[in-house]
Amino acid sequence: MSISVLVADDSKLSRRSVIRSLPQDLEYDITEATNGQEAINALSESEFALVLLDLTMPEVDGVGVLEFLHQRPDAPNVIVISADFQPEKQKIVMSLGAKRFLRKPLDKEELAMTLFELGYL
Repeated sequence: MSISVLVADDSKLSRRSVIRSLPQDLEYDITEATNGQEAINALSESEFALVLLDLTMPEVDGVGVLEFLHQRPDAPNVIVISADFQPEKQKIVMSLGAKRFLRKPLDKEELAMTLFELGYL
């Protein structure tokens, strides 16, 4: 069984890096979004088990995506992956339901540990 994952980041390089960092002992059905509005559209049309979300994106930022998800009872687990590591920003995203805040560049082992803690591994 595969895990449905939405990877939302405006940088193609960053999306590829996140996808390559996913543990290889799991199967994934991956959808990519290049900005927050695309992420919201994808989340409106499909169900995802996991969202890997950048904060700094055009149109709608990661906080806007979290605000959209915060209103949904069936919201997927969200892991924020961002270079914007300000303590105040961390508090905001965690209050909006993010499960973890990981720093860019992404550490594969830290992502694997987070997925383990969330019950995916």
